[in-house]
This record gives sequence, C-alpha cells and structure tokens, in this order.
Amino acid sequence: MRKKIKSAVSILIAATMIFSMSACEKSSSKNAKDNSDTSFIEDEVVEGSRLQADWIDTAIIYEVNVRQYTEEGTFEAFSEHLDRLKELGVNTLWFMPVYSISQVNKKGTLGSYYSISDYKNINEEFGTLEEFKELVNKAHDMGFTVILDWVANHTGWDHVWIEEHPEYYVKDEDGDIIFPLNTDWTDVAQLDYSNDDMRAAMIDAMKFWVEEVGIDGFRCDYAQGVPVDFWESAREELDKVKPVYMLAEDGTSSNSMLNKAFDSDYNFALYDALKLSSAIPNSADEVEDYISIELPYGAFRMNFIDNHDKNTYDGTLKQRFGDESLGALYTVVFTGEGIPLIYSGNEEDTDISLEFFEKDNIDFGDYRYADLLGELCKIRKENEPLYSGTSGGKVRIIKDDNMNVTAFERVKNGKKITVVVNLSGNEQNVKYEQTISDGEILLHGDAEGMKEMTDTKLNKSDLNLLSPWEYYIIVSQ
Repeated sequence: MRKKIKSAVSILIAATMIFSMSACEKSSSKNAKDNSDTSFIEDEVVEGSRLQADWIDTAIIYEVNVRQYTEEGTFEAFSEHLDRLKELGVNTLWFMPVYSISQVNKKGTLGSYYSISDYKNINEEFGTLEEFKELVNKAHDMGFTVILDWVANHTGWDHVWIEEHPEYYVKDEDGDIIFPLNTDWTDVAQLDYSNDDMRAAMIDAMKFWVEEVGIDGFRCDYAQGVPVDFWESAREELDKVKPVYMLAEDGTSSNSMLNKAFDSDYNFALYDALKLSSAIPNSADEVEDYISIELPYGAFRMNFIDNHDKNTYDGTLKQRFGDESLGALYTVVFTGEGIPLIYSGNEEDTDISLEFFEKDNIDFGDYRYADLLGELCKIRKENEPLYSGTSGGKVRIIKDDNMNVTAFERVKNGKKITVVVNLSGNEQNVKYEQTISDGEILLHGDAEGMKEMTDTKLNKSDLNLLSPWEYYIIVSQ
C-alpha cells in the first residue's frame, strides 16, 4: 500500500478537534483555542508532498545479524525466532547484507558482509535464495516488513563486474582499480559513478530484490560515498514497483539525501549526546538538541544506542553506557522524533560484542531486556503522538532548572505524551517552567529497572525529585 502525504501551511488548532484524513492525503486545518490552556495545541503544519510506504508511521526496526544470531548462522535457524520477535513488538526486520561474500582480499576467516561478489546471489553460509524468499514470505505473513542492507559504494574484488565490466570501477594513474580513498577498506573495490551503465546495473540489482523477493526497502551503507542524484534516481525507480522505505547511513551534516532519496538517516548526533550524558553531568541539554530536528518534509531520523558498527568496534552496551542507564536511554530513543532501532541481542544482555569477520553467536535464553523493550514497542505503536514523520507530534521541550533532566511533550489528535528522564546516575531535584498535564503513567523505571505499578495515575509531585536514571512516559487526553 502507498500513501502520499501532503499538507498546507495552516494556523493552530486545539488537538481535541476531530479532523478528517484520507488514505492518500494527510492534512489538517487548525484554529487557535480561545482559552488560556494551550497544553493540547498542536504545532503548525508545514507545506509538503511526499510518497511514502504506509507502514513506516509505526515502524520499529530490528537489525538482524544472521551469521551471529544462532549457532547455525542460517536463515532457517533465524526463522525460529520470528514468533519471539513478533511478541517483542518489533515489526521491521533489517537484514545485514545476505549476498555472496568476496574471497579475494577478504578480512578474517569469513570475510565482510559488505564485500560483495554478486548483488543477485546469496551467501551460501546463510542458505539459498529460495530459503531467503521463504523467510521473507513467512515474515510478511506474520506482519513484518523487511528491508535489506545495500552496499552501493564498492564491491568485493571478485565481484562479477570486475571481470565483465572493469570500466565500472575507479582506477589510478596506472589503470589499476583502487579501494576507497582515505579508508582501510582493502577488501573492496571503489565503484565509478560517472559511468551511467554501472548506475543502471546497480538500480537493476536493487529492483531485483523488490520485484523477485518482495523486500520493502533498503538500509544503504556509507550512503554519502555515492552521489545524491544516483540515490534519487534509484528511489524513483524502486517506487514504481512499490513504495519503499529508504534509510541512509550518512555521516555528514547535510540533509540533502532526505529531500527525495531517503526517508531517514542515522541520528548520530543523538547517539553522541546520549553517550555524553551517560558519562558527564549537566549535559542533558545536548540530548534535547537532537530529539527534534528540522528536516525536509516527511523525513525523520533513526534513533539508536546500538548497531553492528558500534557493537563490534566500540564495545558492549555495558562498556559504553552501563547497565543502570539503559531504561532512561531507550526511553529517549523510542519517544523522541524518529524511528527506533534495536540491534540483535539487545533484548538478551548488555554484555554482547559480536565479531565481524569470524563466527560468533548470541547465547539467547535470559532475555533480560525483553520486557522493557516490549513495553516501549507497545507504547510507540499505540500512541499516535510517537509516530514517525508528519504522522506524529513534534517534540516540545518542557523547560526546567536542572541540566541533568530532559522533559518534553508530543501532541497529536487530542492525545499528549509527556516524557521526563533523569539522564544522570545521581538523584535530582527539578522544577518545571510549565505545568505538566495530569495523566496515566505508561512506563516508569529507574536505575534498578522498570517499576511495577498498582496505580498508574500520575502524582505530579513525584516528578520534582528523580532517582538515578529515573524515567516516566505519561499519556494525557
């Protein structure tokens, strides 16, 4: 299914007003409230039009590392976890590259997923193309969407194009194909985007997975290494098959890829701010700067505290953040503007760092963080203010007198979500510069974990003294 989101500039309206929304158009007309209570007034709607897949509003991404997920490291073994992941509440599976891996100049024993020898073939250690199709079909039948990791900047040194089309690659003054400049990626060869035939072949390969396998989008590796106009052309062609979700790993500060090519990019700045706040007092304001960012119409960031790169090269969650902070940090990831990410094993433990070029595996069994992540998934999917892009409410910071605390609200269609988080390992006194609405507590916890609540009605005075890493998610209507 597809949706074309389009809105016109309008004045404010109380969110309690009911307004219509068609299946293909999202629009709103707003009138200012005539009393002093502005707590449910929504933000101004900005002008724009964009074709997007209709499932992204409530998407929660789960990154699948097939090789390390099970002892077998196969599609078949991973499929046994689908019921559990469905129960957890994730609904979008991002598979790290599943393509055949180059053996020439490979790193380690098994080589890198990101050094590809054939864009239309499957890594035989995972299984066959037919087995992957079966996995995708099973996931779709269970209500998941599926996106694939795509590597467009480079190929492996024994990719089929190396022999058949050496003109597809960048060469040095001696005519030799090079690996990407200013990197240590010696196991891959740099593609040449001045070659139109290569561009066409790349788009054809991407369309293969949408048309023949039925995948729903792509996470694009090192997207800034590839010209924006290529990504825009690829998106246009893919959307002719069906509206896809496109996620860019873009380490630049530019938003140019979000104009037409990509729906989302990585919220690297929020990750860095969360890491800073977990280590240095009085830095919660840094987080507030990146839970709401002005982006091209309809675009939004992917929020995370873990992924395959951070996990392998920067250490475990426990090493980077510590166990006590996880509830507070995940609360920000799931409630700030954007789409949240869970990496393989995050529901199991914080003491996991997976090998990249060798066989490793996650010893599932305890699922220590499954309850926390499951509650956050449920809250995100059931509360419209937390939806992605224009479907959700904008973050409005609730100002306070404590630089260790972040508080904000999001409003949509008469419902408000309020979030209060102590981003420090110390008890904090805090006063707020505005009245926080009465409501029901959806989630409450601190350094010791989630709290069991016999009474979910908010006692607002409790928000003035926060224990270490204490967090609240509150709903008001």
